[in-house]
Amino acid sequence: MNAALDLTLTVQDWVTLRPTEILTVVGLVAMLLSAFMRDERSGLVGWFAAAGMFVALADLVSQWGVRSEGFRRMIVTDDFTVFFGVVVLAAGIYTTLISIPYLKRNGLAHGEYYALIVFATLGAVLMASSTDLVLTFIGLETLSLAIYILAGFARSRMDSTEAALKYFLLGAFASAFLLFGIALLYGATGSTRLHAIAAAIAGNPSQPAILAVAMILVGIGFAFKVAAVPFHMWTPDVYEGAPASVTAYMAAGVKAAAFAGFARVFWVAFAPLTAEWSGFLAAAAILTMTWGNVVAIQQKNIKRMLAYSSIAHAGYLLVAMVAGGDDGRAALLFYFLPYALMNLGAFAVITALERQKGGDAVLIDDYSGLASRSPWLALAMAVFLFSLAGIPPTAGFMGKFYIFKAAVQTGHLGLAIVGVLNSVISVFYYLRPVVAMYMQEPGENHAVPAAKPVVNALMLASILALLYMGIQPGGLFDMALQSVQGLLQT
Repeated sequence: MNAALDLTLTVQDWVTLRPTEILTVVGLVAMLLSAFMRDERSGLVGWFAAAGMFVALADLVSQWGVRSEGFRRMIVTDDFTVFFGVVVLAAGIYTTLISIPYLKRNGLAHGEYYALIVFATLGAVLMASSTDLVLTFIGLETLSLAIYILAGFARSRMDSTEAALKYFLLGAFASAFLLFGIALLYGATGSTRLHAIAAAIAGNPSQPAILAVAMILVGIGFAFKVAAVPFHMWTPDVYEGAPASVTAYMAAGVKAAAFAGFARVFWVAFAPLTAEWSGFLAAAAILTMTWGNVVAIQQKNIKRMLAYSSIAHAGYLLVAMVAGGDDGRAALLFYFLPYALMNLGAFAVITALERQKGGDAVLIDDYSGLASRSPWLALAMAVFLFSLAGIPPTAGFMGKFYIFKAAVQTGHLGLAIVGVLNSVISVFYYLRPVVAMYMQEPGENHAVPAAKPVVNALMLASILALLYMGIQPGGLFDMALQSVQGLLQT
């Protein structure tokens, strides 16, 4: 930031940025195609977007184990980038494929929807790879602007429009907090680079008050994006009002991207101040876990229930951030892959059921007798809910186990106990839909739902992956451990 502006770009710059370049081209072409293609054929744009994101995913995976930096070290492709990039790209592909039949059934088939998913994923990958707060902010806004529009994509529905407006207004406030915090941080340290900020803080024993204010403002900005208490208020209304396929992406892709940026900034830039911020995050973790789980018990709408579930899970992930160390960091990364799969899978089931109701307000009572109407959908939903609850042998259990184990090992026994108690509470509301599906009779107006083959294939793959990661978690945890070991490398 202090150096004279040098616009010379090298081959290395473009190589480091390759996954985002692919996504940019795919998003622009998808937008162009949507302008010339009739809505009835917009599914082709969806298939193109999914294929493009798969190419970006393959390119990112090919860079595993190879660290490259570009744009004067403002962006890095390391194992941390690859791990989170795989999660958000997989979420983008999954969301796109379940959206094709869903949008068609609900009269929302417009090609620009898929371009927005690609642009949101582009912002998410940029957040995971940024080592400069300015780029982190650009990635966050690229992601957020696309999601604001997608939340209101069912513009003929009042609740969808309300969700988009509410998300936009509160998101703008959060962005302002984050940007103001970045500005103060630059004033206190003279840089927006994460490693330079850490060096400046470590080299100045008398920390100015402005630094504490900057850290709090940056923390508030990220806390809003991950839906941590008390900045979670938008979540239930936006989850309920947005189209179910968009909510699936918000629960998986947006959450992963927000935590990628949150973790990289706090673990790297604010590493010298870990003792100062860990206490605040520990308190936020307890409030977030408890509030999310207690309020979820009262919900009758399954989308609102999953919204409060996502708030509670943000609390578990904050525990991993507080635990820190290689094991705590690896536990956070490990948790995201099963977390994304079980949320995407649950929302895939919801999209299959929504056709019967003609709207997005799906009550838990609508699942009554689903086991007799559609045994496969009932089984799939049960597995995803069991995994969210953390019941073995699913990957959700192993994710929580690694987080609480890291908390105990780093001396945060109280956090681990609160987390375990909250997990027990959560079992109650996760089992309510299961009881409705298997132990209650279907109503007279409940038809027999069915999902498209591609959606069934995605749900089957998710179930197998969740069971495999639950039974054989070692390989994935080792990859997560490798991903965080170079995080502090300068």
